[in-house]
Amino acid sequence: MADVMGGGAERMTVAIANGMAERGMVVELVLAAAKGPYLSEVAMSVQLVDLGVGAVSGAVLPLARHLRRSRPDVLLTTLPHTNVVAVAAARLSGASVPTVVREAITPRRGSRPGASLMSRLSHLLAPLTYRLSAGAIAVSDGVKDAMVDVLGVPPKKIAALYNPIVTPELFAKAAEDPGHPWFAAGQPPVVLGVGSLSARKDFPTLIRAFAALDHPDARLVILGEGPERPSLEALVQELGLSGRVDLPGFAPNPFAFMSRATVYVMSSRLEGLPGTLVQALACGCPAVSTDCPSGPREVLRDGAVGPLVPVGDAPAMARAIAQTMTNPPARESLVAAVERYDAGRVLDATYEYLARIADGWRA
Repeated sequence: MADVMGGGAERMTVAIANGMAERGMVVELVLAAAKGPYLSEVAMSVQLVDLGVGAVSGAVLPLARHLRRSRPDVLLTTLPHTNVVAVAAARLSGASVPTVVREAITPRRGSRPGASLMSRLSHLLAPLTYRLSAGAIAVSDGVKDAMVDVLGVPPKKIAALYNPIVTPELFAKAAEDPGHPWFAAGQPPVVLGVGSLSARKDFPTLIRAFAALDHPDARLVILGEGPERPSLEALVQELGLSGRVDLPGFAPNPFAFMSRATVYVMSSRLEGLPGTLVQALACGCPAVSTDCPSGPREVLRDGAVGPLVPVGDAPAMARAIAQTMTNPPARESLVAAVERYDAGRVLDATYEYLARIADGWRA
């Protein structure tokens, strides 16, 4: 992985590394650069390996040298560009390391407009990457289906294993004070969004939906950082929402915000298994989501747990937010709906899968 900056895939990677170490595996967390807010969450039992190359694109040879020295029983990799580099490094190492490729975002045909050269190359090489891997993990059933249909991965090669999202630590952090004045007792209702400020998260649709709400006292908070910040701030100004919309940046504890928000809204155009949506429900926060590929429909049980709206449809999103604010579901039902994402259960299954891959490779 490049680093452990503030993204969902990075947070899940740290959780998996910690979970495998807790279950008795000797775990190395190999990073192109050992930096990011999640470093503090890495367990003492996990050995950090800093390749010191900064970007993943420069990590092939350093990673191959490391694999040749350490000769791990199995290599687990996440994110498309990292997957390509990891599989190439494993081949170059000559160490016969079985690689398990974990897909956290729904694959699609063709790279997105404006994608970087590395992203386009990763997309082009994805089918070969999976052919050369020993196994594959999909974080949702929708991701597994897309891996089969789009990338041609044999179904028998894929294990559908959810992200280890719902943890005891989540509930403990949800009880903390978010330290934001809008979330104090007696304040007007707050709509919450969480995620990187990137095109894939489509926060402009959320801002436009908020502007269309017939709740003049309501407020919108979007936690996260990213390249779309200037355009989002300009849109807030354009729509006359200054003073009602806040973009405070990355929050190391978004759960404190989720447990106090009136509605959580996920506006993404593409997901794999949306961790923040699961986390919001676990915190007892009513949720609205786009019906993007894939994950939201699974999490919200075809709309039974919370409304699903078309991608990019601000009026439909505004109606769903208003409906949820007026008639919120019971907190207990939301928490119960995400029990299948319990971290202990998911990490046990992940441990068993990785051990099976390693044993089969040795045999």
